[in-house]
Amino acid sequence: MEISVCRKTFPFFFLVLLSATLLLLAEACHVVDKEALLEFKTKITSDPSSLLHSWTSSSDCCTAWEGVACDSSGRVVNVSRSGLVSGDASILDTYMTGTLSPSLGNLSFLQLLDLSNLKDLRGPIPPELGKLRRLSYLFLNSNKLTGSVPITFKYLFRVKKLYLSDNNITGVVPSSVIGSWKSLSELGLSGNSLSGSIPSSIGNLALLTTLDLHENNFSGSIPTGIGKLKSLKYLDFSENQISGSIPPSIGELHELELLYLNHNQITGSIPSEISGLNSLRFCRISENKLTGTLPPSIGELSQIQRLILENNQLTGKLPATIGHLTTLTDIFFSKNNFTGKIPSSFGNLVNLQTLDLSRNLLTGELPPQLAKLQGLQTLDLSFNPLGLVSIPKWMSKLNLFRLLLAKTGIKGRLPSSLSSSTISFLDLSSNELTGKLPHWIGNLTSLSFLNLSNNGFRSSIPVEFKKFSLLMDLDLHSNMFSGDLNLIFSKEIQDPLGRFNTIDVSKNRFTGTIDEKLGDRPALASITSLVLSHNALGGSIPKSLGKLKELQVLELVGNGLSGVIPEELGDAMELTKLLLSRNKLTGAIPGKVLNLKKLREFDVSGNRLSGKIPPHKAIIPASAFWGNPGLCGAPLPPCKHS
Repeated sequence: MEISVCRKTFPFFFLVLLSATLLLLAEACHVVDKEALLEFKTKITSDPSSLLHSWTSSSDCCTAWEGVACDSSGRVVNVSRSGLVSGDASILDTYMTGTLSPSLGNLSFLQLLDLSNLKDLRGPIPPELGKLRRLSYLFLNSNKLTGSVPITFKYLFRVKKLYLSDNNITGVVPSSVIGSWKSLSELGLSGNSLSGSIPSSIGNLALLTTLDLHENNFSGSIPTGIGKLKSLKYLDFSENQISGSIPPSIGELHELELLYLNHNQITGSIPSEISGLNSLRFCRISENKLTGTLPPSIGELSQIQRLILENNQLTGKLPATIGHLTTLTDIFFSKNNFTGKIPSSFGNLVNLQTLDLSRNLLTGELPPQLAKLQGLQTLDLSFNPLGLVSIPKWMSKLNLFRLLLAKTGIKGRLPSSLSSSTISFLDLSSNELTGKLPHWIGNLTSLSFLNLSNNGFRSSIPVEFKKFSLLMDLDLHSNMFSGDLNLIFSKEIQDPLGRFNTIDVSKNRFTGTIDEKLGDRPALASITSLVLSHNALGGSIPKSLGKLKELQVLELVGNGLSGVIPEELGDAMELTKLLLSRNKLTGAIPGKVLNLKKLREFDVSGNRLSGKIPPHKAIIPASAFWGNPGLCGAPLPPCKHS
């Protein structure tokens, strides 16, 4: 406010005079700095957005060069030419090709160097950058820099934020280098190929708030001194090769909000001291080799929102104390060896949106208290020996988006409690469901994914199936469905939604012919996988299948299909897998089909095909052509000339 008042009060000529005086006081760009920056520019071979266009020898680097700022003595203190810059109404996303000139080390007054997101800066980081003793901020992330972290970086005593992430930097980070950055608050080395142990000297960086080393090749154990980083809020060691156990000292990080240790080889149990992380909101320790039980003290993580422990070897019962974590929105505990019942205290998790306990050894009745979880969107209890027999009636009170109860012991008919559901993703596969597919299934108009495979259904597809206007993935394989298959293909869509991605109705008893206009059906316009194998289908392969431009997998094995392999299949350019074995196909193999560029798996064995196998580049075994007495040519024996 004071500035605006002054502008109104002082005469215009005074402002002009003041500006002129300030320009006189500010000295021109120092010759050493100017030469250093012009030398840097000579190493840039491509600058499509002219980020350095204003950097000319005839102009002053302090007043005329974009991205350069000086102090009152004319010494360059800031150089910022990032490839990702937000403007008033848009974001500039550009690149620069070249190398980092050692001359940058001559900018002895430099405090900030930002050459991030230029995508194509290559070569090593010049050791001369270690001479920048006043440097506080260094951003070289998101380029293609190679080599190692220069040992001279140990002289960057004043650096506060240092980001070298998303490059191709290799080698070991010397302990003497990291240990010297006593002023450092943020360190980003992720997305490189750094190796060796995480230096123990990292525990000396008392001001550190962000430590991101993910996606490297770090090995060894987590330093016990990690607990000394009392200001740390963000810790990401994920996607490395870290082994050993989680040090109990980690519980001393009382300010920590994010802990990612996933995708490593960490062993041992989760220490009970984890309860000390009373600011923790996001915890991901999945994809490791953790064993032992979950400590009851985990129930003291009072701020936790996401708890991801999947893909470990954790055992024992789920602690009832988890029910104290009322801030939780997501639990991912799948692929462990948890036993016993789901604690009734889980009903207290009123903010829970995802509960994934799949692929464990949980047993017993589901606690009806789960009905209180009105915000729950995903419930996955699949592949647990729960012995459910039926889906609990209270489950219909939930507003679920995804329900997965595969292989949980459900028996009998599809429960009518689902009839008024708004579920979009439903997986009841690998149970003992029997009987007909009920007509009320047409009420499930929100379905986008339906998996009823590996059950005992015995019926035709009801006409109400056409109402599945949002359905995109359908798996009915390994049942005893019968009748006409084409009802599935003629379902309604809500353009652009409701187009099939995948269909698998293999290992059923469907009969009749495949609709010759299948490739013209709007519901199949975007399909990538169509599996109709092991039914009793007859007739010919529709030529229109060649119109399915996104089709990658076509399996028609073990039916009674006759006629020729249509040459038009060669128009389905995305096909990688084409299996037509054990049918009654005749004629020659079209060369256009066998030479599809992306074809990796092809099998026409057990048919009545004849003629010479067309020359082809794909590596296809001879067994893929066996059982066709009339076929000859590589990889089968050569044809006999009459």
